[in-house]
Amino acid sequence: MPGSPDNKPNTIKLDRDELKKTRERVTISVGIVHEVIREEGEQELQRSTAALAWSGLAAGLSMGFSMLGEGILRHGLPHSPWAKLVAGFGYSLGFIIVVLGRQQLFTENTLTPILPLMQELTWRKFGRVMKLWGTVLVTNLLGTLLFAWAIADTSLFSPSVHQTLTVMSEKAIRPFGPMLLGAVFAGWLVALMVWLLPAAETARVVIIMLLTYVISIAGFPHLIAGSVEAFYLVLSGSMSLADYAGRFLLPTFIGNVVGGVILVAALNHAQATAGVPPED
Repeated sequence: MPGSPDNKPNTIKLDRDELKKTRERVTISVGIVHEVIREEGEQELQRSTAALAWSGLAAGLSMGFSMLGEGILRHGLPHSPWAKLVAGFGYSLGFIIVVLGRQQLFTENTLTPILPLMQELTWRKFGRVMKLWGTVLVTNLLGTLLFAWAIADTSLFSPSVHQTLTVMSEKAIRPFGPMLLGAVFAGWLVALMVWLLPAAETARVVIIMLLTYVISIAGFPHLIAGSVEAFYLVLSGSMSLADYAGRFLLPTFIGNVVGGVILVAALNHAQATAGVPPED
């Protein structure tokens, strides 16, 4: 009969170092990912308004490099169907700077502080989340406005580059319905990016590039990255502020929040806490 006398299957005996290496290679559980992000959210909710504001401003400025990176690549490529697939890699630049630089991006916050709120659903915690959202959103948008002004009202780039940026920005503005639906997917992907990062280890840059690249080539509108393009059109006279608010800001804000909060934060919180007994 195979196995040991008590009919238990044979197992390979490992020493202490081998067991440690085995545990290190086991994929971390969804509960651990949830707790890592929840703890990070708790820390963000404790930060001062000034710290959030400066970080949010830095993120808004950094996201300008998504527009600029994609635009410069498009300008240098021939007019071909495959050019969009190559230029999309430039879109990831701003996200890499923001995420690795630990700057506050509004769409990341549709997940990170929401997990602590779902864990402790109180008016006090809700107020802190709203303060964080409001501070980060306003300063993110201010940063995108400043970046758009810096490239729209200067002679830093040639007229042909400006033409490419204008055409690219105009294509990003669509009717309300498609804008809203696309924004749901963008918010979904950005929040998924945040969810995947704790387990990514050395592949963090790859995860950021892969998911934001999909946002770019699919044309999914992102509230902060897209605001650089929209403000560029406003400053160049191709769009009014009213159009920016009604045609871009409103549908993109709603869609990004729905995608991040409902399709990532709520679902992953549910799967991480399912079957966990409540604390006394």
